[in-house]
Amino acid sequence: MSNKKNIYFASDFHLGAPNYKSSREREKNIVQWLSSIEKDCAELYLVGDVFDFWFEYKTVVPKGYVRLLGKLAQMVDAGVQLHIFKGNHDMWMRDYFEQELEAKIYSAPIIREIAGKTFFIGHGDGLGPGDHGYKFLKRIFSNSICKWLFARLHPNFGVGLANFWSKTSRAHTGSSEDAYLGDENEYLVQFCLKHSKEHPQIDYYIFGHRHLPLEKRVHSATYINLGEWIQYNTYAVFDSIHMKLLTFHQ
Repeated sequence: MSNKKNIYFASDFHLGAPNYKSSREREKNIVQWLSSIEKDCAELYLVGDVFDFWFEYKTVVPKGYVRLLGKLAQMVDAGVQLHIFKGNHDMWMRDYFEQELEAKIYSAPIIREIAGKTFFIGHGDGLGPGDHGYKFLKRIFSNSICKWLFARLHPNFGVGLANFWSKTSRAHTGSSEDAYLGDENEYLVQFCLKHSKEHPQIDYYIFGHRHLPLEKRVHSATYINLGEWIQYNTYAVFDSIHMKLLTFHQ
């Protein structure tokens, strides 16, 4: 592990969307990226929406994604610490990735000190002002009773129903978010501006969810949105000194 010093961040793979063929090609691209970073990767943070839908029944998990899961298992076995954040599309993770990949799973943002820098890391959904409709739905879907009721459905029906709902997602519809809306209309920028004023010790805010790759100064901190892997293929790397937002090219 002496030569493994970099910390990598990526989010919003949305595997499973918009169809099997596109998802499979994206998965192969992601695996190639993981292969390119594994030699110097000490920790890997997957910051939400790895899957366009994920639900773990007690003894059943969604089929597919074997290339990604196999690659992650290989990296973990080689000493990489894996961190996975639940996103708004895969919030119904349980303990599968903890058991199989020794991953640390997070349901809410965390504050982590790395090499003398303080990071605020989270998927980003539900933060900042506005978006009250989604915040209400998130409370419903994250409710333990809701999860228990969904688990009563047979997987064939339950997963099919969830995939039907998911077809309105940005990953399925292809609607892009490549226009910056201005500080006052960007929920996560507003969150960072307010939070960094109250917590000046934060050096970096790392989020997904927004889909648009962003790097922006907010008071004394830097806000980085990781983008997504449907069209941007962006990720971030921290080498103990510098933080960079990069694009993977095959």
